[in-house]
Amino acid sequence: MQSNANLFAYNLGRIVPLDEACLHISDLAIQRGFGVFDFVKVQQGQPLFLEDYLDRLYNSARLLELQVPLSRDEMKAVIRELTERNALALAGMKIILTGGYSEDGFTPLNPNLLITQHPLALPSQAKVEQGIRIITHEYVRELPSVKSINYLMGIRLISKIKAKGAEEVLYYKQGIVSEFPRCNFFLVRQDDTVVTPANNILAGITRKNVLELAGRKYRVEQADITLEEVAQAKEAFLTSTTKRILPIVQVDDTRIGSGKPGKITLDLLQDLIELEEQQLTAAKVS
Repeated sequence: MQSNANLFAYNLGRIVPLDEACLHISDLAIQRGFGVFDFVKVQQGQPLFLEDYLDRLYNSARLLELQVPLSRDEMKAVIRELTERNALALAGMKIILTGGYSEDGFTPLNPNLLITQHPLALPSQAKVEQGIRIITHEYVRELPSVKSINYLMGIRLISKIKAKGAEEVLYYKQGIVSEFPRCNFFLVRQDDTVVTPANNILAGITRKNVLELAGRKYRVEQADITLEEVAQAKEAFLTSTTKRILPIVQVDDTRIGSGKPGKITLDLLQDLIELEEQQLTAAKVS
């Protein structure tokens, strides 16, 4: 793993050593937790599905009325330079847009842009083969369509997740499930229909790719999913940039299906890995 001393970051208009990147305490990210971000996986020097992630970043900024200080082309140029300088084989790149330095600690002014890159580890093969346990919690994020830097509830629940021997927490409201703090949720019905929640979610890029991949082989739906339907599912899994697809074998005290990762889940994981490889091949050719 490369040490911080050898990494670079984009900080307020300049690329600097990561250890020198900073914000003033008047920034609304610090004062009020106000800002948006996105997270891109960089593999073999190539940001995967970058256009989709930038679409979501700029949309999150628009919804919070924050002006991104770089055009898309300028943003891609900075990402390219950081990737070359950091030279990490597998990394996560976090793009953070804050509310900016505020004179009264409340009113947004000129947003600040920061981009950092760190080594990334994907889930182990053992975890994929065993599947994970999750718990549920009644909650819906404010402005779910915005990838906000506010993770108050998710962080509060970390100790509860660990105490239950679980990996993640699935939010629900009035019996309808939505999302995890950092992942999207899918289930497979007994008739092999692949379903993911339609409302009160952040539209994940991996979610988008999995819906497209699943649609080539199975019936897919974006719909409300009840806790009862989760308990009766044949399979369940989560999706995210950093986790790809992870099988879910238990929800609270309920075993899902056979209690082992399902065939459709593992099939879609392989399809997703192949899609990433196609992206890498196409990037090298171009």
